[in-house]
Amino acid sequence: MKSEADITKKLKEKYSSIDQDLDVHLEGLLHSKPISYWDYIQTDVLLNLQKPRTDFPDEMVFIMYHQISELLFKMILTEIEQVAKNEIDDLDTAIFTEKIMRISRYFDVLTSSFSIMKDGMNIDQYNQFRTTLTPASGFQSAQYRKVEFASTELINLIDKRFRDTIDRSSSYENAFEHLYWQAAGKDYETGKKTYTLSDFEARYKEEFIRFTKFYQYNNLWSKFKELPEASQSDEALVKAMRHYDYTVNVKWVMAHYNTANHYLNIGGKAAEATGGSEWVKYMHPKYQKRIFFPDLWTAQEIRDWGTNI
Repeated sequence: MKSEADITKKLKEKYSSIDQDLDVHLEGLLHSKPISYWDYIQTDVLLNLQKPRTDFPDEMVFIMYHQISELLFKMILTEIEQVAKNEIDDLDTAIFTEKIMRISRYFDVLTSSFSIMKDGMNIDQYNQFRTTLTPASGFQSAQYRKVEFASTELINLIDKRFRDTIDRSSSYENAFEHLYWQAAGKDYETGKKTYTLSDFEARYKEEFIRFTKFYQYNNLWSKFKELPEASQSDEALVKAMRHYDYTVNVKWVMAHYNTANHYLNIGGKAAEATGGSEWVKYMHPKYQKRIFFPDLWTAQEIRDWGTNI
């Protein structure tokens, strides 16, 4: 326990460094209220963020589940940012491995949590209240798109149909038009986009381009490849990277896919998603073969990606 003199000295140094008067701040403490759990967590705000559009009780499950997912995405982005903004000399093998495993655990939670959606809503209720959600779609999660941008190089997120032929030095605008999730709302023959995709782009496209300009060279995959060879060969780190890659791009995606299939596969035929996307080919990993860290997988593993699961 530090002495009162030590604490006072440290406080003076802290406030002096930002040209502030310590005595003024100490006087302010006389008038401040003690912090409470509910004020710190903002419990009342959180519990009033649910705005259902129908009277079906299970719509609240749907809303809160997605809000929890967005909070977990924010936690993931916070962890990735710590790697991205760290100088490579400060990222030793142990730190990199720890960060990857932290991120993986968040996605492990996201993956297992789909049982809440799959087994926690009445099918009839869902298929009635879902019509009021049109034209919103899950692919409009901006934070999840940022997780992808921050995890790997942009080329690995290009639609598989164009990945081998697109100019790797093309503009961000051009690359953006060929991202795999564009296929969820775009006719590549005519170039026509659905309202859902156009609305998403109007809200986030400029922000995404700014984001990718930084993360194109500071994403997890790029940072990994800058590590010393000994670190890149470290068994624990490679295992952690592969676990994260497979968890996000196969296990989590398939949990999402199976949940959608549970509600939308009506009479053996997949119903259209609320945003109008061809969700089966958009979501199933075997079609797009999204892989964040391709060099960590064998050619056979890549060929089999998303199959036999």
